[in-house]
Amino acid sequence: MAGHSAWKNIKRRKEAVDKKRGKVWTKIAKAIIVAARNGGPDPASNLTLRYAIDEARYANMPRDTIERNVKKGAGEKDGAGYETVRYEGYGPGGVAIIVDTLTDNRTRTVTFLRETLGKYGGNLGNSGCVAYMFDHRGLIVIKADGLTDDRVMEVAVEAGATDVESPDDPGEDGATYTVYTDITSFQAVKEKLEAAGMTIEEAQLAMVPQTKTTVRGEVARDNIDLIEQIEEIDDVQKVYTSLDVPPDEVKALGR
Repeated sequence: MAGHSAWKNIKRRKEAVDKKRGKVWTKIAKAIIVAARNGGPDPASNLTLRYAIDEARYANMPRDTIERNVKKGAGEKDGAGYETVRYEGYGPGGVAIIVDTLTDNRTRTVTFLRETLGKYGGNLGNSGCVAYMFDHRGLIVIKADGLTDDRVMEVAVEAGATDVESPDDPGEDGATYTVYTDITSFQAVKEKLEAAGMTIEEAQLAMVPQTKTTVRGEVARDNIDLIEQIEEIDDVQKVYTSLDVPPDEVKALGR
């Protein structure tokens, strides 16, 4: 059971704020519309739509809002010009970054990304320049409230999970466990965790770094600010990174 990255705790808190602002809802709505347009409105036969709807549910998006976006996509009234494009690059200190986007204008998206990376000393690379450093895996985040390492590990392993990351302090406000799965067992593991009474905060098919890049000082601060700025770009759906900021460094940065 691997230790939890302090950077992830920063990211979770930021995402909680984003949810309140509606930023995450806007991005999820776009994903639902495009998924319904491309694969049909039935989540039972459209896995991409099912995962987008689940993500909306974990972000507390109202059911009627979810249904409205599914209908928009099925009616092809919106999202007709969007395409999925993945970009790869590096942040300061050689931190690997993968950015998944839904865009109707590649030129606009790549321009924003290149300018944002350059502002913090990073750079956009060619396709495949960092993807080989990541594995495509299921990632499920569950609230740590009332749970123990042994209980989470027992349920997760029995369900078919491949690994579990525990929080440094399970009693800390907002602490979470992260459960990793193979792609094929992702849905089954998620359902069994929920059936065991565990509260899922996030579940997605993600690009998980094989090794992390530990940085400190200004390099750490620049990477954190860079990733936050990339996530603010409207076309950006997901950002995956090898960034690791140790707990003592997080405190030193005042984050």
